[in-house]
Amino acid sequence: MANYPQLDDCSGVWTLKEVNNAVMGGYWRNYGSRGIFAGGNTGSVVNTIDYVTIATTGDATDFGDLTSVRQASAGCSSFTRMISLGGSEPGQVNKIEYVTMASVGNAADFGDISSARSYLSGASNSTKGLCFGGAEPGRVNVIDYFTMASTGNTTDFGDLSAAKQEPSSFASPTRAVAGGGYTSPAYINVLEYVEIATTGNAIDFGDLTQNSGAHSSGNNASSTRGLFAGGYQSPSDAYITSIEKITIPSIGNSIDYGDLTSARAYSGAASNSVRGLSGGGNNPSKLNIIDYVIYANGGTAVDFGDLTSARSSVCGSSNAHGGLNDGYQGTRPTYVQGSGRGLFGGGYNPSLSNVINLIHIPTLGNSSDFGDLTITIGHCFNAASSNTRLVKGGGYGPGGNDNTIESIEMATKGNAADFGNLTSTRTQPSNISNSTRGLVGVGGSAAPTNIIEYVTITTAANSADFGDLSTDHGLSCGSVASSTRGIFGGGAATQVNVIDYVTIASTGNASDFGDLTEARSKLGSVESATRGVFMAGWVPNNSNVMDYITMASAGNATDFGDTSAVKRNPAGLSNSTRGVIAGGFGTPAHVNVIEYITIASTGDTTDFGDVASVGYAYFSGSDTHGGLQG
Repeated sequence: MANYPQLDDCSGVWTLKEVNNAVMGGYWRNYGSRGIFAGGNTGSVVNTIDYVTIATTGDATDFGDLTSVRQASAGCSSFTRMISLGGSEPGQVNKIEYVTMASVGNAADFGDISSARSYLSGASNSTKGLCFGGAEPGRVNVIDYFTMASTGNTTDFGDLSAAKQEPSSFASPTRAVAGGGYTSPAYINVLEYVEIATTGNAIDFGDLTQNSGAHSSGNNASSTRGLFAGGYQSPSDAYITSIEKITIPSIGNSIDYGDLTSARAYSGAASNSVRGLSGGGNNPSKLNIIDYVIYANGGTAVDFGDLTSARSSVCGSSNAHGGLNDGYQGTRPTYVQGSGRGLFGGGYNPSLSNVINLIHIPTLGNSSDFGDLTITIGHCFNAASSNTRLVKGGGYGPGGNDNTIESIEMATKGNAADFGNLTSTRTQPSNISNSTRGLVGVGGSAAPTNIIEYVTITTAANSADFGDLSTDHGLSCGSVASSTRGIFGGGAATQVNVIDYVTIASTGNASDFGDLTEARSKLGSVESATRGVFMAGWVPNNSNVMDYITMASAGNATDFGDTSAVKRNPAGLSNSTRGVIAGGFGTPAHVNVIEYITIASTGDTTDFGDVASVGYAYFSGSDTHGGLQG
């Protein structure tokens, strides 16, 4: 991360890859971005607006005034506007007002939220702002939204899972997350989220490590990481220093990430893609502290400076928070080549299916719809893929064993296209590839075959003969690849433990590599550039065994760990570090589980998410598997 483009000290030429990596990775810095802290309570309610330059350190400077004294408002921002919603004077109000970030001056009227309330929270991307919950003084579960660039009143978006006040919230460009809060008689640890482009009720995300609320509120996030800093905890009724982190594009529980310089609640927050600031607060006296944490590092916060006055219940935001593409004002790419896109589909659901499922391998979560195959097909197993195109051949369709080859363009969601045909129909084949060539091995038509065929991934055409496997693997073996070597393991007419290998760039017959720890077929398989892992399968009963090989050297497989349950016919997908298996046929039914391993280690699988289209005997592939690394 040391050599990334920076807007304040750039030199040389930035490649598109550097820009993409910096923007998507959450470390594109927007130099000069402003953090604003508005209103609050110094002992009496005030209308003060302060600002800081986030990339520097130092005390806050007077920006102007709110239209009236205000505390416990929600804050959110676009690139050009900071917006304050609701609050109390001390009675609850429904006011929305805004300032222009690039200038200094007093706030102006924007419109009204749906009801007068305080202790709500806000989040936004560059186009839409949301506010969550609050007290009327009774707690509410309302989510409102409005358009950042216009003025006017809010519109109903949906509901939180419960009526609450004092939640904290922030956003990526696509998702807003609200966490914690108070719902009588205690604080809660619930995390929930909404997709900003849609409307609807909040969805469960996970849990905070403790029941708490009143964290630093006001978009304390980069595009990928969100922080809950400080706050008030029950049942101990204590102010806390802890900082917790979530990964916004995924789902899951928060983890401990560090500590503020002192325990406090009711702070305001502001951030760019590098730093998250917490300003002011209560413990129980009013504080003027501003401190910051580096998103990439975590740990104990560092002193930044002071607000112009000690106050709590501060509203905060910035013009470079995570919902704003980390300060990048061009078009944010929705897909970066080789970023870890995994596709799997077809199979049985419970009848033959043509659905293509999508996951992002580096982040946890459920699969989503990508498009459709040209035919309904199952028993395709691993597919061949480059960084840009996935190619799958053979399988079992409505008319029986099939010889169709289809291609899918990885960068754009959509349907598959016809690529060509295999030399013969075959079901339950396994594919491997490097960046240019895809191989189809095993499978069968009237009887299992040991024939290997190949295609050039960039060119639509029929397959050609490559050579033969060293033994009859029968049907449905596992297959892994490095950039030079393709490996086929297991399989069945009767279950075998044989592992064969070929050199992908040449043609010719396979050579013996070694043996699996357990003879089995219908395996899932994943790989890094150096290691291949064979997962689950049929023994002739369902198995949870995982074993691995080092692809550069021949030898027998070694025990890796176990899958969460016995299963056969799962889909295998991988990037350089993580192997994922999706779906499968358990005992006695289809499973919707997606689970993963860290390929360089050993151990049992961990939950990743769920399959949207439940089934088994899928094809599967990714844009960053082991054959593409080198």
